[in-house]
Amino acid sequence: MSNIDRARVSLEGLSVGDAFGEQLFHGAGAARTDAVTIRKPPPAKRWMWTDDTAMAISIVEVLRDLGAIDPEELAQRFSRRYMADSARGYGRGAHEVLAEIANGTPYLTAAAALFGGQGSCGNGGGMRSAPIGAYFAGDLPAVIEHASRSAAPTHSHREGVAGAVAVAVAAAVVFAGERDARTLIETVVAHTPTGPTRDAIRRSTSMLKSESITVAAELGNGSNVLAADTVPFAVWCAATHLTDYASALWACGDVGGDIDTTSAMVGGIVVGAVGLEGIPSAWRSAREPLPL
Repeated sequence: MSNIDRARVSLEGLSVGDAFGEQLFHGAGAARTDAVTIRKPPPAKRWMWTDDTAMAISIVEVLRDLGAIDPEELAQRFSRRYMADSARGYGRGAHEVLAEIANGTPYLTAAAALFGGQGSCGNGGGMRSAPIGAYFAGDLPAVIEHASRSAAPTHSHREGVAGAVAVAVAAAVVFAGERDARTLIETVVAHTPTGPTRDAIRRSTSMLKSESITVAAELGNGSNVLAADTVPFAVWCAATHLTDYASALWACGDVGGDIDTTSAMVGGIVVGAVGLEGIPSAWRSAREPLPL
């Protein structure tokens, strides 16, 4: 496949995962428990995707048009897509920064002002970065560079960038052919910026045979919406479920938390191993169409 074809495959896996997770998230409590128990998503005529997919679409568009991530161009596309449809589950920080960009504030200024000037260390950079890894698979320095650029419009905090890099590297390694869970995780650790996100991913190598609930209890399930409590579980889940897309997403459902985001990360990575044919056809049909 060409670079952009790989990115589109990753986007497909990401978006179906996102929409799947959103169904479970809105089926909270007993409804979610029942769905997870019988391994059947809550019924819906159309599975709507969220901000995870909306922002990933902009990333793939920029890669298609420029062959690289230009943070300024990406910031403008993020902002335009947000202003056209802001009801996609964007977080508080994203609402703030994307509206500021739309009003003419430079993205570097808007992103740096978030959370009292410390910038966002949230999971938004990682939720959308898998297609970057797919696009640049085989060139890890380029993956790191462009994943870092992709985080810049909204995440100026080092941990927000680390989340984007970790997910992109995982996707790149899988799209390049790696199928060993330990090797995959160790490669992600080796290329992720130092800090809590990297430290937690490293700890996951001792839990390769553990149950998802146990791993999430140790690493987090995205409930705090931080890179450090979302990305490590997602990388572990993808690495340990590379042969089964559906099982990987059900593992995200098992642990609760920010299910659409963990499922988007995992889906965008695992599809590199199983291909489009590995995504349940009914799930792809149910997912809202992509404008790309």
